[in-house]
Amino acid sequence: MSTLFSHFFEKINQISPLEAKYTEVLGTIAVMPKMLYYYGKIPQKRAKTVAIVGSRHNTRYGEEVAYQLGYTLAKHGVIVISGLAYGIDSIGHQAALDAGGTTIAILGTPINEIYPRNHRKLATEIIDTDGAIISEYAPGTKVYPKTSFLERNRIISGLSDIVVVVEAAERSGSLNTATHALEQGKEVFAVPGNITSPYSQGCNKLIRQGAFPYTEPDDILRELFPEEFLARKKKCYLKGDTDVETLILNSLASGLRSGEEIMASTKLPPEVFNQSVTLLEIKGRIRALGANAWALN
Repeated sequence: MSTLFSHFFEKINQISPLEAKYTEVLGTIAVMPKMLYYYGKIPQKRAKTVAIVGSRHNTRYGEEVAYQLGYTLAKHGVIVISGLAYGIDSIGHQAALDAGGTTIAILGTPINEIYPRNHRKLATEIIDTDGAIISEYAPGTKVYPKTSFLERNRIISGLSDIVVVVEAAERSGSLNTATHALEQGKEVFAVPGNITSPYSQGCNKLIRQGAFPYTEPDDILRELFPEEFLARKKKCYLKGDTDVETLILNSLASGLRSGEEIMASTKLPPEVFNQSVTLLEIKGRIRALGANAWALN
């Protein structure tokens, strides 16, 4: 056996899903796994997690989208989860690794049977960077691939906060993951694709059925970190057309209301202040409260 992969078989860890903060969310899904067998490290606390799933036979378009998303999410501290399969799954895993992030792979085979075998090196990298390879199947368990890979999809979606389907044919297993996610009350995003491409038929169908269209990583980050995006939006909103307008807007945001307080804070002369607040009111950025007091609109 190759030394590179020998540590796969040194020690198999096992845990009930309810024993760990990160996995206890699986207690809410329809069929909770009785036990999880794993290599690597399961996060000690619940962390934002996004599933990136899709076709095993991806296009260059799908590769670019999956890699950009996985890399960006990992850079923001989001755990990327997928199924270690060829195509979109492995691209999502690799992108997270390249970003220095954490990624988790859920197998549809017994824990000691890394599948596909060509992804043993990828699995090693996942483990070596504090990620995890997880299966609900103990060593020696007889599984039926036609059902076991579909069964593991409920775990991928169950551990996720959001599922993103990058590319999927009309009868793709990724659609099964999306179905589980919807049943579990998770949000599903799908990447819009070329209407003539068979690899986008499943995604386009999901969007017709109500999935959110994915257009950029911010679509996902906005859902995961709404307060951060609200602050970013507010910061953007408080930028005026001139430096003086920006000073006034930020003074109002800090709680100041009266013209005298704002002029004292910004050291603006009365004529400049009066001209600027008039323009800001015309632009709809602020509103007059009376008695030389103002507020953000």
